[in-house]
Amino acid sequence: MLVVSLEQAVAAPMTSCRLADAGARVIKIERAEGDFARGYDHAVNGESSYFTWLNRGKESLVLDLTQPNDKALLAAMLARADVLVQNLKPGAVAKLGFPVDRLRREHPRLVICSISGYGEDGPYAARKAYDMLIQAEAGLASITGGPEAPARVGVSVCDIAAGMNAYEAILEALIARERSGDGAAISISMFDAMADWMAVPLMQQEGGMPPKRIGLAHTSIAPYGVFKTRDGADILISIQSDREWRVLAEKVLGDRALAADPAFATNVERVRRRAETDAKVQAMFGATDEAALTKLLAATDIAFARVNDPALLAVHPHLRRIEVGTPSGPVSYPAPAARRDGEPRRYGAVPAIGEHSAAIRAEFMPKG
Repeated sequence: MLVVSLEQAVAAPMTSCRLADAGARVIKIERAEGDFARGYDHAVNGESSYFTWLNRGKESLVLDLTQPNDKALLAAMLARADVLVQNLKPGAVAKLGFPVDRLRREHPRLVICSISGYGEDGPYAARKAYDMLIQAEAGLASITGGPEAPARVGVSVCDIAAGMNAYEAILEALIARERSGDGAAISISMFDAMADWMAVPLMQQEGGMPPKRIGLAHTSIAPYGVFKTRDGADILISIQSDREWRVLAEKVLGDRALAADPAFATNVERVRRRAETDAKVQAMFGATDEAALTKLLAATDIAFARVNDPALLAVHPHLRRIEVGTPSGPVSYPAPAARRDGEPRRYGAVPAIGEHSAAIRAEFMPKG
């Protein structure tokens, strides 16, 4: 399976990375200076953390698509490709001489996936769009953070959501092609991807129950939030039913009377008395060290989590890692989520800029 990707930043590289993980041959087309995500930071052996995460297993080809020879090379590659992924701004691919409608006519089996901020048409189609801008525009920032101000989700969720939507749409198109022989033209926008994720807050808003921004707490469940232990650990608990509340009150808080108190018996009543409910939980948690508390929570089957930072994630006992090569040496980071029994997966290296250009030109450049 040959995938050609005109890509940069996060969304399209996320898509093509997953295709490479699945065994596709992915040729990443870069400008002479490289994908600008290579320079986002220099966190791992002098390499960008973003680029290292999303570009394993790909071949890097440097092209200048204003030059006839490089256009001819891309055309030759597309004639043999199964998938084209691109996240240039809307209209840019057509201006370079590769309009999607013509590609569909010339290569009917080709699956073409275009990723953009707002899609190929509509009132915002021409706007520049980056992850935090979409977080703001789609309303995600308005429900993230504490009461004092909106906040950005700390990872590029709009890019990632668009990239994963593109990945699944491409797989659907490839499955359909096996039956029909026809490829597809797919358009994925970051805004649509995040608007989909915002469906519940939107329905709550339109149903007269606008969501409130309350940090690490739940707008409609109590107790569901963070409480600090005696030795300073932040423990998040989630009480999903009235039965669980009774277990928490009696077996963790040690208060049988509270477990039987009708003023706290239902979630509706606990939410109405959220401050008082939380205070009762904090009183016990604040008098207990983390090790003893987490042992008790686990023993009573109360849902909980420690509020970790990246430093604690790095040593987390449940963290699975993979190791990939980079131009500056091997890097270890979290493994993709999917695991298949009896099918160990190998992950290719992250390429240097243009590392495979000579070999690819020799393979694809039309003779004469």
